[in-house]
Amino acid sequence: MIADLLTAFGVVFLAELPDKTMFATLLLSTRFTHKSAVWCGVTTAYTFHVVVATLLGGLLARFPEDPVRYGVGVLFVAVGTYLAWESWRKDDSHHDAVPEPPRSWGSVYAVSVATVGLAEFADITQLATASLSATSDRPWAVAVGAASALALVSGLAVLVGSALTRRLNLKLIQRVAGVFFVLIGVATLI
Repeated sequence: MIADLLTAFGVVFLAELPDKTMFATLLLSTRFTHKSAVWCGVTTAYTFHVVVATLLGGLLARFPEDPVRYGVGVLFVAVGTYLAWESWRKDDSHHDAVPEPPRSWGSVYAVSVATVGLAEFADITQLATASLSATSDRPWAVAVGAASALALVSGLAVLVGSALTRRLNLKLIQRVAGVFFVLIGVATLI
C-alpha cells in the first residue's frame, strides 16, 4: 500500500511541476487576493480528477483526445486574452473611477475550480493516475498519493504567486499571465 502511494506521489508530483495547470494555479494566485480560495479551488478540482481517474482507470485514456485538447486550448486563449485586455483597460481608466470591488472567497474558489477543472481533464497527471490505478491492487492508495502530490504542487504555486505579487507590479504580472495563458492555449491547440 505504501509503495503504491509513494509511487503515485512521485510520478504525479514530477509530472505536474512543469504542467500547464501548475502555471494556471500560479497565475490565479497572482490575480486574486484570496490565496486560500485559489488553493482550495484548485485542490478540489484536482481531487475530483483523481477520483475520476481512480474509478475509470484505463478507460479515461480512451476519451477522444482532440476535442478535449481543443476545448482546453480555446479556454486558455480566451482567459489569457481577457487577462491581458483587462490589465490594459485598467491603465486607461480614470483615477477617480470607483475601484472594482474585491471578489468574494466563494467566487475566487469557483473560478479556480472551473479553470483547473477543465484544464486538467485528460491531462498527463490524470492519465498517469488512471494507469497506476488500473495496474494496482490498491487503487485508493494511488489516489491518495496522486491527490497529495497535486495539493502540494498547487500549494507551492500559490506561495510563489503570493511572493510575486508582493515584489512585482500587479498589472505587469497580469499582462505576462495573459500572454502565458494565450501561449499555453495555442500550444495546446497545435
